[in-house]
This record gives sequence, C-alpha cells and structure tokens, in this order.
Amino acid sequence: MRRARVVVVGAGVVGLSSAVCVAEALPFCSVTLLAEKFSPHTTSDGAAGILFPAEFPDVPVERQRRWFKSSFDHLLDIAQSQHSPEAGVMLSSGWQIFKDASADKKPFWSELVIGFRFMTDSELKRFPDHKFGQAFTTIKCECSSYLPWLEKRFRRAGGQVEQRKANSLQELSNSYDVIVNCSGLGSKLLVEVDEGDTKSILERCGRLEPSIGKAKVLDEWVGLRPSRRNPRVEREAVQLQGRRVPVVHNYGHGASGVTLAWGTALDALGLVRQSLHEVLPQAKL
Repeated sequence: MRRARVVVVGAGVVGLSSAVCVAEALPFCSVTLLAEKFSPHTTSDGAAGILFPAEFPDVPVERQRRWFKSSFDHLLDIAQSQHSPEAGVMLSSGWQIFKDASADKKPFWSELVIGFRFMTDSELKRFPDHKFGQAFTTIKCECSSYLPWLEKRFRRAGGQVEQRKANSLQELSNSYDVIVNCSGLGSKLLVEVDEGDTKSILERCGRLEPSIGKAKVLDEWVGLRPSRRNPRVEREAVQLQGRRVPVVHNYGHGASGVTLAWGTALDALGLVRQSLHEVLPQAKL
C-alpha cells in the first residue's frame, strides 16, 4: 500500500507549524513542505513574535481561546526546556495601555497568560495620556531562530523540503492526495521601506518610552501580512485537473500568525486526517 502524500504550501510560521504537526502525527504519510521562500526571507521572520491575541469577529470565542491556549502551551514548553536558546522562545513581561478605560477590561485570554492583572495608578503615572492598563507575562518568539528550529524538527520527522514557487494549486493536484494551503497568497503588491512610516513609528514609541529616543536604527525591514477579516481554517474539495482534491486552508492570521500558529496547525491536522480517511480509507493513519 502506497504512502499517503501531503503537501504544505508556505514556509512561514503557520506553514511550518502545520507541516510539523502533520509529519509528527502521521508518520505513515509522505509530507512535503513547498515554498518559494524560506527563513530568513519570509514575512514571519520580521514578526515581533509576542504572543498576544486579537479578537476576530466571526470566529467563536471558544475556538479562538483553544487556538491561543494550544499555541501558548506549546511555546511555554519550549521556553522552559533546553531548546529555548536555539528556538528563540522566552518569557516576556509587559503592559498593554489604553487612552480610555477599556470596555473589555478582562479579555478572554486573561487566564491563559501568566500573572494577568490591572496596572496600578502608580504604574500608569508613567503614561499620562493613558487611563487604563493591563500587566501580564506572555511569550516572545524570535522567528529568525524559531523557523529554522521548526524546519529541523520537520526534517527529523521525515518531512521533505522543496524550494520552488507554486503558481497554482492545479499544478500540485496530480502529485498529492491532500494540499494544505498556508501560502497567504494574494498579497501581490510590491513594497519598499517607507521613510515616513519609519519616522512615525519611532516618534510614537519614543513618546511612550523616552529612553529609546536617541536609539540608533540598526536596520529597517518591511513585510506584507496576509490578513483577512478572520483566519481561514477549513477544508474544501476542489476540482483540479479533472479530480476532486481535498484542500485544507490555514491562512489569513494577519498580525496573529505567531500567536495562533500552533493552535490552527492542530486544527489543520484534524482536517488532514478527515480528508485522508475519505480519499484513502485503507491508509495507516
């Protein structure tokens, strides 16, 4: 009996997380990670990597909570292990401040981070234009280290890596039983660094933290976030090259890529399992 063939398209943090989850959980599958660009040339490489969830309007809160909890627990395990320095995953404490008292003073994720509390009046005096704040410890994930570490983990699980551009899903349909789309494809605009944006960012940050006012800019970086109203984590049967091919979509995280990557990857794994049971019911899964 031949091995089931799965391809994951896209090597950002969502694609790599999905590839690792599938390769480790389904060792009897042949899993290929295909992308035009790998670290250090992905948008994920430039992410701040601080786990902090946004709220998506059309995704049930319980699903968002599960995505964040899975990602937080996964990265916390790494931060507390011997892999922390190589993977670039560490604990990070800080504040979130508001100019007006927030209506949602205790968000859904407050019990999932470490030591969530409201800022004291004394702490808020440092930020005179802000009326309310939250203090907590979360996780920082340096993607320039984390992505290569994930890729090594994927290869150890038997995964194969192919660097080339996939112009369409059609060209993959005859080679794979399931396609996992983590490409974030659709952001086709070209960018160059905008000096106005750079100046504005530095000015805003300097007002909040005067100590960085004379900091030297070592480098400038810009990337496109493949964002949409809600992340798309679902499967569909697509007619490709005369056959129906299961496609599992996992993209559109916007600024929450690092924050939700492992959680949505676990959902994608479940969808891959379902798809393989339908197309290859005798496969060893």
